[in-house]
Amino acid sequence: MSTYFLSNNRKMRGKRCIRGGRSQVRTVLFMTTPSAIQHNPFIKLFYQHLLANGKHKKVAIEACMRKMIVLLNAMVRDETCWGVMKHVA
Repeated sequence: MSTYFLSNNRKMRGKRCIRGGRSQVRTVLFMTTPSAIQHNPFIKLFYQHLLANGKHKKVAIEACMRKMIVLLNAMVRDETCWGVMKHVA
């Protein structure tokens, strides 16, 4: 997932959009993240923390998507299951 600005101005004004990366993976992550926010206590706490800091909901969802990617990559690296992982905030 990579972001780009809608404006080509040097001051980088405008909204950011996500268009980079693999679209199929991005679509699956975007569809599963709301479920993770609702049911996973670690992701839910992270999402609520972002909202409390004034982030927009979609930005917070995208940050949770990235957090899930990092967690899943760590699981593959360490060859662990989801229940065994100790989450570090």
